Amino acid sequence: MSDLLDISDPTELPLLVSFFDLKQYARFARTQSPRENFDFISEYYEFVGDILEPCGVEIVKFIGDAGLVVCPEGRVNEGVLGLLRLKKEGDSWLADRGSPCRHIIKAHFGSAWCGEVGTRSKKRFDLFGLTVMTAAVVRSSGFAMTPQLFRKLDPASRKAFKKHTPPVTYIPVEQPDDSGPGARGGSL
Repeated sequence: MSDLLDISDPTELPLLVSFFDLKQYARFARTQSPRENFDFISEYYEFVGDILEPCGVEIVKFIGDAGLVVCPEGRVNEGVLGLLRLKKEGDSWLADRGSPCRHIIKAHFGSAWCGEVGTRSKKRFDLFGLTVMTAAVVRSSGFAMTPQLFRKLDPASRKAFKKHTPPVTYIPVEQPDDSGPGARGGSL
């Protein structure tokens, strides 16, 4: 595990930045009691950590059914493969628990400013910059990464992805092309 989350002074770093979210989570959550929902999310967070942390991916924060994660430049290849594993195994994990939810994962590579931010009495690691905003608005109906991140992968890992347009992103080879109205993303 890296010391990335221990950075306190503002530091600019090249990083893999990724957001993940559970599609249809709000609908699913309404079928559960508040305690069932709490227990489900608690178990889900542990599952996510079990998948991503061994790959060098640091969980910056969970935001309900979503999360923001980063991976240092030296472990980008492992990080992308961990995110792909989260998509595949995570969707199975959700289905095994009777959830209709599916992962939406968006990833980008670039420079971001990191450090501790917050109130005067309580600060925590976070990151900011165009790289973070770009990762947040990648269009994805399942798993998508930008060309900047794709170019950081080794040749063997690149074979698991195909070019997807418009705009250019890379998605798993077995994922159907879906750039229609159901695709998620946004604009800067």
